[in-house]
Amino acid sequence: MHLEHDEEDYNLSLSKFESMLKTNKVFFFDSEEFEEIILHYLDMGKATLAKKALKLGLEQHPKSTGLKLVQVEMLVYDDKLDHAEKLLNELYAIEPTNEEIFIQKANIYSKRDQHDKAVEYLQTALQYTEDYADVHNLIGMEYLFMDNLELAKENFIKCLEEDLEDQSALYNVVYCFEFLDQNLEAIEYLKTYIDRNPYSEIAWHQCGRLYYGVKDYENAVRSFEFATYIDDEFIGAFMENGKALERLKRYEEAIENYNRTIELDDPTSYALLRIGKCHEKLGHKAEALKYFNKTVHEDPLLDKGWIAITDFYVRQKNYQKGLYYVNKALAIDDQNRLYWKRFATINKGMGNFEEAEFGYRKAVEHGDYQLDTWLFWVDMMREMGEYNNAILTLIQAAEYFPEEFEVEYRLAGLHLMLNEEEKGNFHLSNGLRLNFNHNSILQELFPMVWERKSVKVYITKHKK
Repeated sequence: MHLEHDEEDYNLSLSKFESMLKTNKVFFFDSEEFEEIILHYLDMGKATLAKKALKLGLEQHPKSTGLKLVQVEMLVYDDKLDHAEKLLNELYAIEPTNEEIFIQKANIYSKRDQHDKAVEYLQTALQYTEDYADVHNLIGMEYLFMDNLELAKENFIKCLEEDLEDQSALYNVVYCFEFLDQNLEAIEYLKTYIDRNPYSEIAWHQCGRLYYGVKDYENAVRSFEFATYIDDEFIGAFMENGKALERLKRYEEAIENYNRTIELDDPTSYALLRIGKCHEKLGHKAEALKYFNKTVHEDPLLDKGWIAITDFYVRQKNYQKGLYYVNKALAIDDQNRLYWKRFATINKGMGNFEEAEFGYRKAVEHGDYQLDTWLFWVDMMREMGEYNNAILTLIQAAEYFPEEFEVEYRLAGLHLMLNEEEKGNFHLSNGLRLNFNHNSILQELFPMVWERKSVKVYITKHKK
């Protein structure tokens, strides 16, 4: 009842003030009413009305410290820091133990990027304040600005000791633990926090995230489920629970969680994509394809959706459709090395060696330096008879993979195909030295070279 009465008084003050502005009549408000009116307009982003209220407030209450502190806040917001500091010095001479003066001083120094000085003023504010939580939170933020994550964490923890419900401090303390790579310590902290505040869905959710990060998926699921028991509309917890359940191969339960996010809000392409992936893992091919199509319908620019359909058809060895959909993904992101590799693999499966060579080349150009990508690329050049280009590419690959028998056997075969006996035997010797048992690579890729008597003699000599 008391809160309802306060709310009525607050709304009445606002209505009265707005009526005064419309009629140009002057009504009297006490200083606290003015403070509430000003802060309301600031929260609403209506700076002009806030300034009008402040001007009228100071005319009616020229000695009000509260209104002058609000004035300081507005000056700081407008970057009029020198003016704000001068006003604070005047207030300090009148009220040297008012913690808000030190908080605003700290705010000014923070705006000047003098965060260590800001901390000093906030430490002084701690001596006079009754709201320890708020001041520790502010100190924590200053240490964040200084990249001192340990001291930031310490102050956010102190804030939560004073006020368990401070959600921003809870998020920030977890952020500090994660940034310091202290995930297990973060979990232990959250356990103690949950002991004191067991109905904090945010704490359970953060705990789930941390368990997921350390690959403890069973406890991640347990934590996310507690978060959803407390708040049965917590979309983020349902979504992440789905991800954890997927890791545990509990695909049907994962689908239930993703579907819950769709019930609570508009369907997201991510949720639709994950449902499709789960159905695919369950062997429900038609359902999987249905959800992949829903994904790209929901967000045609989501390249991952087109790639999911690509992979679906490639697994069915339907390369023609796979090629159609990988081109859709490349039209959205033609810098993605993994998409180019898929493009190349599909064309290779279709016997389109020129297109496959182009795809592998683009994959490498965009940063795919995996050994198999280099080798597939070279094998396409070999199929096309481009032996010299294949040799140059293998020399480039050897910079990333020195002493690699797969590279050496291919170099041997290519040089021998070009009748460059000395170079061919040099690389054949390297290949045999690195891995004698895999000399069949030469037989598989270069059968004409393998049949040469000189090559067989060379291999036999090396064996002895």
